[in-house]
Amino acid sequence: MVVIERVSRLPPEAAEVLMPEADGAGLGFVRRLVREWASGQNRFDKPGEACFVAWIDGRLVGICGLNVDPYAAAPSVGRVRHLYVLTAHRRSGVGRRLVSEVLAAARGTFDTLRLRTENSNAARLYEQMGFRRCGGVADCTHIMELS
Repeated sequence: MVVIERVSRLPPEAAEVLMPEADGAGLGFVRRLVREWASGQNRFDKPGEACFVAWIDGRLVGICGLNVDPYAAAPSVGRVRHLYVLTAHRRSGVGRRLVSEVLAAARGTFDTLRLRTENSNAARLYEQMGFRRCGGVADCTHIMELS
């Protein structure tokens, strides 16, 4: 059973379990999340922000965050950040559950959500959840209007 938890402290498993697998796949964003959390640069603690982790049988299997979009001029634009699910748990609904929690947290705070992904499987998930591709917007591949 998947348990999604909103966290105010990054579980050590993020560095111990998620980061090595992501690094091995050439995905540096999990390492950046861990580094920025440790330095205090990004702890998903500004108004409207949140970080969620997914657990299965007490083991951390995924993570996803919500920030004020640092690439947008308006504070009403949020950004889905750092979605990562361990390979063994992909295509089981974990990513969808994490993004659903991010969407729920964003409603009432943000009018628009943006994200950037180069992964075609992730893009398909986001599009199935209502994001649309956007062109001509720096640092953005997908957008969703919440209002």
